[in-house]
Amino acid sequence: MANRRQFIRQSALGAGALALTTSAFPNILFQKPKDQIGVALVGLGYYSTDLLAPALQLTKHCKLMGIVTGSPDKAKKWQAKHGLKDKNIYNYDNFDSIANNPDIDVVYVVVPPFRHKEFVLRAAAAGKHVWCEKPMAMNETECQEMIDACQKNKVHLTIGYRMQHEPNTQQLIKYGKEKTFGAVKFVAASAGFRAGWGKDDHWKMDRSKGGSALYDMGVYSLNAARYSVGEEPIAVVAQDLTKDFTRFPNGDETTLFQLEFPSGATANCMTTFAMNINTLEVTAENGWYRLLPFQAYTGVQGMNSKGEMLNTFIENEQAKQMDDDALAIINKSAVLVPGEEGLRDIRVVEAIIKSAKEDRRITV
Repeated sequence: MANRRQFIRQSALGAGALALTTSAFPNILFQKPKDQIGVALVGLGYYSTDLLAPALQLTKHCKLMGIVTGSPDKAKKWQAKHGLKDKNIYNYDNFDSIANNPDIDVVYVVVPPFRHKEFVLRAAAAGKHVWCEKPMAMNETECQEMIDACQKNKVHLTIGYRMQHEPNTQQLIKYGKEKTFGAVKFVAASAGFRAGWGKDDHWKMDRSKGGSALYDMGVYSLNAARYSVGEEPIAVVAQDLTKDFTRFPNGDETTLFQLEFPSGATANCMTTFAMNINTLEVTAENGWYRLLPFQAYTGVQGMNSKGEMLNTFIENEQAKQMDDDALAIINKSAVLVPGEEGLRDIRVVEAIIKSAKEDRRITV
């Protein structure tokens, strides 16, 4: 009987405590984990308008919830088209108040690169996870400041290298890691297109704003060489082959660069705004493999020296990238492409610029 009375008394106390807990803190026990991440796009240019916004309609784990823009006209159009709430529309001045908005989990920074650091730091201070487009920033110092700010505020920082989320690219990376065809010896990577934005004062023509072929497209070739070899470059030799100085007075039209790696592997890379090029070829000890195209928005495919095709299809690269990054937040796991990856590329970009300017080999 004593044991029965003790059990009843303890059960009553426990029920009372549970009632107190659920009434005072109703979300503690019954709060449902998010299965979709609310995204706010910062900057509503071509990439956000034509690629990211449509891709968000295809994602499983993300939803476009807000925008940040310096254009009131764009804000009205986007709000009407995407059904965004008034409270989720921000301009560059009131952006910091996003800290008080539970609808927004992630800020995707899509402004020109010279403004990346500013908005990454502001987003991190607001307690929001950050997705930042490539190139990460203007120099290595800015990259490190962005990484430090996100670590300090305990938020994720990932860089928009969509190719590392693409399955055929992931297979190519796996070949290198597992030495499927032996150790990698040589990589050739080329990325570029014929620039024609209708005006010569577009920011992509200006290296000081994060434009020019090297910053805009060269990071594709550079990143591809790095993930194909699986090592960090130790030296670079580069040449600026700009011909149209009237269009490119403040940046490169075409740059060639050669990378040296610790294992002895080398890479020849090209980036340009003068022609359409899009190839990645890897030569290993016992064979080869390639992607053609390797960084297109659709249709990435290739083959290897065994005659096997690399042609896994995904509906939308940007959607795959954002879903992967959203799942990292939901599952509290590591992101696929952290800020450190962007920093490593920018460190080499700075060496490429110096090598081309000084016409000599630069160690990294």
